[in-house]
Amino acid sequence: MRPFLALLAALLLAPAAHAAGPFTLVGVAEDAVKQPDLVGAKARMTLIRLAGFDSVRITSIWAPGETRPSATEAAQLRNVAAAARLSGIRVIVSVYHFGSRTTPLTDEARAQFASYSAAVARSQPSFRDFIVGNEPNLNRFWMPQFGPNGENVAAPAYVELLARTYDALKAVSPKLIVYGGAVSPRGGDRPGTGRDTHSPTAFIRGMGAAYRASGRPRPLMDQFAFHPYCDNSSQSPRECEHPRTTTIGIADYEKLVALLGEAFDGTAQRGSTLPILYDEFGVESEIPAGKLKTYTGTEPTTTKPVPEATQAAYYRQALELAFCQPNVRGILLFHAFDEPARLAWQSGVYYADETPKASLRGVAKATAELRRGIVAKCRSLPLTPRVRRFAAPREPLDQPARIAFALECHIDCAYTARLERLPARTPVLGAKGRAAGRLPTRVAFAPRRIAPGSYRISVTLVAPVNPGRTVRIASGAFEVR
Repeated sequence: MRPFLALLAALLLAPAAHAAGPFTLVGVAEDAVKQPDLVGAKARMTLIRLAGFDSVRITSIWAPGETRPSATEAAQLRNVAAAARLSGIRVIVSVYHFGSRTTPLTDEARAQFASYSAAVARSQPSFRDFIVGNEPNLNRFWMPQFGPNGENVAAPAYVELLARTYDALKAVSPKLIVYGGAVSPRGGDRPGTGRDTHSPTAFIRGMGAAYRASGRPRPLMDQFAFHPYCDNSSQSPRECEHPRTTTIGIADYEKLVALLGEAFDGTAQRGSTLPILYDEFGVESEIPAGKLKTYTGTEPTTTKPVPEATQAAYYRQALELAFCQPNVRGILLFHAFDEPARLAWQSGVYYADETPKASLRGVAKATAELRRGIVAKCRSLPLTPRVRRFAAPREPLDQPARIAFALECHIDCAYTARLERLPARTPVLGAKGRAAGRLPTRVAFAPRRIAPGSYRISVTLVAPVNPGRTVRIASGAFEVR
């Protein structure tokens, strides 16, 4: 193993952890893990895990007439499932059709699509997360967008597909998580332009109107998937805000939540409290001259790639923003590995030859700090540490007393410890410090001779960056002779 990857392995291949705040997922959208053999799938899954990610979104493409995956697709899905289990990675499956010409618009096509999605779920029980469709507000993935009078026909048709697929997946298991939307961050809202698209603002409103008109008594989705890309890769996530337009970027969280509330509040479908998954967010980096032979074609002038250090900084900003957004349950970077064609995406933390970029280290650090609850200070995100381990002396100790205890919290925790003489709980010694999340920490009081008797250790804990409730714990009594 390369020294750099060995270092990452030591830092990151701890038991899989979830973020302290509203997060459950920090991963990548990456089809490179879909391989014809388990060895290839596991190799790429390992690199994803080494980069600090805990989840991967893959695609499974439905075609008209299909009600189950082909033999080739089924084999790749089995390899992904096995590699994910070996690597401690959670898999999210995005099921959609390839291109607008195969949009499932008829009742028969919707039934086939729903059956296909359910077949994937039944065939791989470890897959618990399913995204229905991909950017249905764009003519690239859904046609028609507008009716003869300029009305929005894409959103109502997508709602029909989403409802049918939701029901089919829930019939497989009520515990499956169904994500709706997967909406692009921008669109034109003008018919007849040759590139008919809807903005996310118009599309979400259209989804809400169609759902209300349907009278459906059940939800459409458990979470809302969204692609909060910035206008181009040179724009920082904190600048990715559009208060006066219909575009929605990663800094437009309040606008997105308000739109979901407008669309669905007061119905059986959650709206302003609906959990959100950012299932695609990418920043393209410049390709160094020494790596160009791995790539083909020419970079589009509209992409505006950035240096790798800037890519790392922008990914960190995206994690900081998402961490502080209460409804957001995860963010998936697009991709882990660069696509070789320059017309596509060079947004990974690995080059196309699967060697690490300089940005990988910064992204891995930010991801680790997010899970520790310290990646950003939020206006309103009080965190309370949970104690995973607290081990104090049990057997009698001889003088001079060398008293220590072991502490592990699920996020970073600032501790204040006291050695108390019983029965009055009189403080005798004290210690203060900070324990990193999910790492065992040994805390030792200053060695000194103390009066023989019965003692205990009491500890108060608080999250150091986003403090919430203070936690108090105490050991049992032990003797000092």
